[in-house]
Amino acid sequence: MAKPIRGHSGGTATETRLPVVALPYAEDVDRWLTEKARTLSARTVRLLHSCLNRAVRFAQSRDKVKRNVVGLCEVPEGKEGRPSKALALDQAEAILKAASDTRMYAYVVLSLLIGARTEELRAPVWSEVNLDGKPGTGTPPWIAVWRSVREGGDTKTRKSRRSLALPRRCVEALREHRTQQDRERGAGGARWTENDLVFASLVGTPLDSHNARRAFRKIVKDAGLPAKDWTPREMRYSFVSLLFDSGVPLEDIARLVGHSGTAVTEAVYRKQIRPVLLGGAEAMDRIFT
Repeated sequence: MAKPIRGHSGGTATETRLPVVALPYAEDVDRWLTEKARTLSARTVRLLHSCLNRAVRFAQSRDKVKRNVVGLCEVPEGKEGRPSKALALDQAEAILKAASDTRMYAYVVLSLLIGARTEELRAPVWSEVNLDGKPGTGTPPWIAVWRSVREGGDTKTRKSRRSLALPRRCVEALREHRTQQDRERGAGGARWTENDLVFASLVGTPLDSHNARRAFRKIVKDAGLPAKDWTPREMRYSFVSLLFDSGVPLEDIARLVGHSGTAVTEAVYRKQIRPVLLGGAEAMDRIFT
């Protein structure tokens, strides 16, 4: 709405007033969140509250709303999320076999055999991968997990920045993957966007999480497992479970998965930790011989 106002020189000017949005009462937000909590997980309800709170605070800072009632509301408990689970060794082998003829094979192999997070695996570039190591020095092939596709490019925590030795199966898969990617680069021609990414789309752009999830579920189905029951992040759970079953100490596993200490590993992977309790690459080589 605009109204004329008198200027300093005696003339008139037009002042534009932006509309102020009327927000519901806190009780209305409480009611909405409670309704969402009946069908959504606790984490999703917290995210909804956080997004709404940030949006209203942004509007408030620009005088679009008078007050932020969202900040006054408690976040209700949502439904308990589906607990993550781990693949048994025979299931892991079946998934590796089903993936062997797909362009996601190296991605699946690294997910299972080094235990990186899904957002970490979609970030490495080839300059951060050494497939030869340093012969004669005891330095094995390795991959640097120094970044992720999270906002800002940082890993989840400072301890998550780590360099991991690569099991032989990972080295072989990455060599084949690089050859395949060279063919895709040639086929892409002018459409190819060079980002030096280890895992990229058919035209070199970053690998989308939805596409990775969809491709993984097809692999799971081809392996004879129910696709809807498994997600890519559960390969990390499987990594922890397989190492525990193989007798790797908890302290070593905590370092391999990028945790600040064993307490975090025990809390997050308590269902994969068994009473029977040595680095990661050597153990995985033995497991998948």
